[in-house]
Amino acid sequence: MGQSIVLFHSAYGLRPGVLRFADWLRSLGHDVVTPDLYDGEVFAALEPGIKKRDAVGIGELMKRAAAAAARAPTTTVFAGFSLGAAAAFAVAARSPKARGLVLMHGALDPAAFGFTTWPPRLAVTVHCAKDDPWVDVTERDALERAVRTAGAPFESFTYPCTGHLFADEDLPDYDAPSAALMKERIAAFLATLR
Repeated sequence: MGQSIVLFHSAYGLRPGVLRFADWLRSLGHDVVTPDLYDGEVFAALEPGIKKRDAVGIGELMKRAAAAAARAPTTTVFAGFSLGAAAAFAVAARSPKARGLVLMHGALDPAAFGFTTWPPRLAVTVHCAKDDPWVDVTERDALERAVRTAGAPFESFTYPCTGHLFADEDLPDYDAPSAALMKERIAAFLATLR
Protein backbone atom coordinates (compact mmCIF):
# COMPACT_ATOMS: atom_id res chain seq x y z
CA MET A 1 0.00 0.00 0.00
CA GLY A 2 1.31 3.45 -0.91
CA GLN A 3 1.79 6.51 1.23
CA SER A 4 -0.28 9.69 1.37
CA ILE A 5 2.18 12.44 0.46
CA VAL A 6 1.94 16.23 0.59
CA LEU A 7 4.60 17.63 -1.77
CA PHE A 8 5.55 21.33 -1.50
CA HIS A 9 7.13 23.31 -4.34
CA SER A 10 10.25 25.49 -4.32
CA ALA A 11 10.51 29.26 -4.65
CA TYR A 12 9.92 28.79 -8.39
CA GLY A 13 6.30 27.85 -7.70
CA LEU A 14 4.31 24.78 -8.66
CA ARG A 15 6.37 24.11 -11.78
CA PRO A 16 5.93 21.26 -14.26
CA GLY A 17 8.98 19.57 -12.71
CA VAL A 18 7.20 19.35 -9.35
CA LEU A 19 4.07 17.99 -11.02
CA ARG A 20 6.14 15.39 -12.90
CA PHE A 21 7.77 14.36 -9.64
CA ALA A 22 4.30 13.97 -8.09
CA ASP A 23 3.24 11.86 -11.07
CA TRP A 24 6.33 9.69 -10.61
CA LEU A 25 5.38 9.15 -6.95
CA ARG A 26 1.84 8.25 -8.05
CA SER A 27 3.28 5.71 -10.49
CA LEU A 28 4.75 3.96 -7.43
CA GLY A 29 1.28 3.70 -5.89
CA HIS A 30 1.36 6.75 -3.62
CA ASP A 31 -1.45 9.28 -3.23
CA VAL A 32 0.10 12.74 -3.76
CA VAL A 33 -1.24 16.27 -3.37
CA THR A 34 0.72 19.35 -4.46
CA PRO A 35 -0.46 22.48 -2.64
CA ASP A 36 0.09 25.75 -4.49
CA LEU A 37 1.54 28.23 -2.01
CA TYR A 38 2.00 30.91 -4.70
CA ASP A 39 -1.55 31.64 -5.91
CA GLY A 40 -0.89 30.00 -9.29
CA GLU A 41 2.25 31.96 -10.10
CA VAL A 42 5.21 30.03 -11.55
CA PHE A 43 8.66 31.44 -12.31
CA ALA A 44 11.37 30.55 -14.81
CA ALA A 45 14.10 32.25 -12.76
CA LEU A 46 14.91 32.28 -9.07
CA GLU A 47 14.95 36.06 -8.48
CA PRO A 48 11.25 36.67 -9.24
CA GLY A 49 10.40 33.53 -7.27
CA ILE A 50 12.23 34.93 -4.25
CA LYS A 51 10.39 38.24 -4.71
CA LYS A 52 7.09 36.35 -4.67
CA ARG A 53 8.17 34.46 -1.54
CA ASP A 54 9.01 37.75 0.16
CA ALA A 55 5.79 39.43 -1.03
CA VAL A 56 3.66 36.64 0.40
CA GLY A 57 5.86 36.43 3.50
CA ILE A 58 7.29 33.40 5.24
CA GLY A 59 4.62 33.53 7.94
CA GLU A 60 1.81 33.42 5.41
CA LEU A 61 3.53 30.66 3.43
CA MET A 62 3.79 28.58 6.59
CA LYS A 63 0.08 29.21 7.31
CA ARG A 64 -0.76 27.98 3.82
CA ALA A 65 1.43 24.92 4.32
CA ALA A 66 -0.24 24.24 7.69
CA ALA A 67 -3.67 24.46 6.05
CA ALA A 68 -2.58 21.87 3.47
CA ALA A 69 -1.29 19.66 6.30
CA ALA A 70 -4.60 19.97 8.15
CA ARG A 71 -6.40 18.54 5.09
CA ALA A 72 -3.99 15.61 4.87
CA PRO A 73 -5.01 12.04 5.75
CA THR A 74 -4.39 10.51 9.16
CA THR A 75 -0.94 9.18 8.23
CA THR A 76 1.05 11.36 5.88
CA VAL A 77 4.52 11.88 4.47
CA PHE A 78 5.50 15.51 3.96
CA ALA A 79 8.02 16.34 1.23
CA GLY A 80 9.39 19.46 -0.37
CA PHE A 81 11.92 21.05 -2.67
CA SER A 82 14.07 23.85 -1.16
CA LEU A 83 11.51 26.42 0.13
CA GLY A 84 9.07 23.52 0.08
CA ALA A 85 11.47 21.53 2.24
CA ALA A 86 11.15 24.27 4.87
CA ALA A 87 7.35 24.11 4.59
CA ALA A 88 7.36 20.30 4.84
CA PHE A 89 9.74 20.45 7.81
CA ALA A 90 7.64 23.01 9.68
CA VAL A 91 4.35 21.16 9.28
CA ALA A 92 5.71 17.62 9.73
CA ALA A 93 7.44 18.36 13.01
CA ARG A 94 4.18 19.76 14.40
CA SER A 95 1.73 17.26 12.91
CA PRO A 96 0.73 14.07 14.70
CA LYS A 97 -0.20 12.78 11.21
CA ALA A 98 3.40 12.85 9.98
CA ARG A 99 5.16 9.52 9.48
CA GLY A 100 7.94 10.63 7.16
CA LEU A 101 9.73 13.75 5.99
CA VAL A 102 11.48 14.00 2.62
CA LEU A 103 13.74 17.07 2.35
CA MET A 104 15.11 17.80 -1.11
CA HIS A 105 17.63 20.61 -1.51
CA GLY A 106 17.25 21.80 2.06
CA ALA A 107 17.70 20.88 5.71
CA LEU A 108 16.95 22.96 8.77
CA ASP A 109 17.99 23.13 12.40
CA PRO A 110 14.96 22.23 14.55
CA ALA A 111 16.03 24.78 17.18
CA ALA A 112 15.61 27.57 14.61
CA PHE A 113 11.90 26.67 14.49
CA GLY A 114 11.60 26.46 18.26
CA PHE A 115 11.64 22.66 18.51
CA THR A 116 13.37 21.38 21.61
CA THR A 117 12.72 17.71 20.79
CA TRP A 118 12.01 15.74 17.62
CA PRO A 119 8.94 13.49 17.32
CA PRO A 120 10.22 9.89 17.65
CA ARG A 121 7.66 8.68 15.09
CA LEU A 122 9.00 10.97 12.33
CA ALA A 123 11.58 9.41 9.98
CA VAL A 124 13.66 11.80 7.86
CA THR A 125 15.55 11.57 4.57
CA VAL A 126 17.65 14.50 3.28
CA HIS A 127 18.95 14.97 -0.28
CA CYS A 128 21.35 17.81 -1.20
CA ALA A 129 24.05 18.57 -3.74
CA LYS A 130 27.67 18.52 -2.61
CA ASP A 131 28.28 22.23 -3.12
CA ASP A 132 24.75 23.57 -2.71
CA PRO A 133 25.09 27.25 -1.77
CA TRP A 134 21.62 27.23 -0.17
CA VAL A 135 22.26 24.37 2.27
CA ASP A 136 24.03 24.96 5.57
CA VAL A 137 25.80 21.75 6.62
CA THR A 138 25.68 22.77 10.29
CA GLU A 139 21.88 22.94 10.09
CA ARG A 140 21.72 19.52 8.46
CA ASP A 141 23.98 18.15 11.22
CA ALA A 142 21.76 19.71 13.90
CA LEU A 143 18.72 18.07 12.31
CA GLU A 144 20.49 14.71 12.28
CA ARG A 145 21.40 15.03 15.98
CA ALA A 146 17.83 15.92 16.93
CA VAL A 147 16.28 13.09 14.91
CA ARG A 148 18.75 10.45 16.08
CA THR A 149 18.45 11.61 19.70
CA ALA A 150 14.69 11.05 19.44
CA GLY A 151 15.31 7.54 18.13
CA ALA A 152 13.72 8.22 14.75
CA PRO A 153 15.27 6.92 11.51
CA PHE A 154 17.48 9.45 9.71
CA GLU A 155 19.36 9.30 6.43
CA SER A 156 21.22 11.98 4.53
CA PHE A 157 22.61 11.85 1.01
CA THR A 158 25.00 14.24 -0.69
CA TYR A 159 25.08 14.15 -4.49
CA PRO A 160 28.18 14.85 -6.61
CA CYS A 161 26.67 17.84 -8.42
CA THR A 162 27.06 21.53 -7.71
CA GLY A 163 23.59 22.93 -8.38
CA HIS A 164 20.68 23.51 -6.05
CA LEU A 165 17.48 22.16 -7.65
CA PHE A 166 19.26 19.33 -9.44
CA ALA A 167 16.11 17.19 -9.74
CA ASP A 168 14.10 19.56 -11.97
CA GLU A 169 14.95 18.82 -15.59
CA ASP A 170 13.67 22.24 -16.74
CA LEU A 171 16.10 24.21 -14.57
CA PRO A 172 19.80 24.94 -15.18
CA ASP A 173 20.99 22.98 -12.11
CA TYR A 174 19.51 19.70 -13.40
CA ASP A 175 21.79 16.70 -13.04
CA ALA A 176 20.24 13.53 -14.51
CA PRO A 177 22.34 10.91 -12.67
CA SER A 178 21.86 12.62 -9.30
CA ALA A 179 18.13 13.08 -9.90
CA ALA A 180 17.72 9.40 -10.81
CA LEU A 181 19.65 8.26 -7.74
CA MET A 182 17.64 10.58 -5.50
CA LYS A 183 14.40 9.10 -6.83
CA GLU A 184 15.67 5.58 -6.21
CA ARG A 185 16.58 6.44 -2.63
CA ILE A 186 13.29 8.23 -1.95
CA ALA A 187 11.34 5.26 -3.30
CA ALA A 188 13.28 2.99 -0.92
CA PHE A 189 12.65 5.34 2.03
CA LEU A 190 8.91 5.46 1.35
CA ALA A 191 8.82 1.67 1.18
CA THR A 192 10.18 1.46 4.74
CA LEU A 193 7.32 3.53 6.21
CA ARG A 194 4.34 1.60 7.52
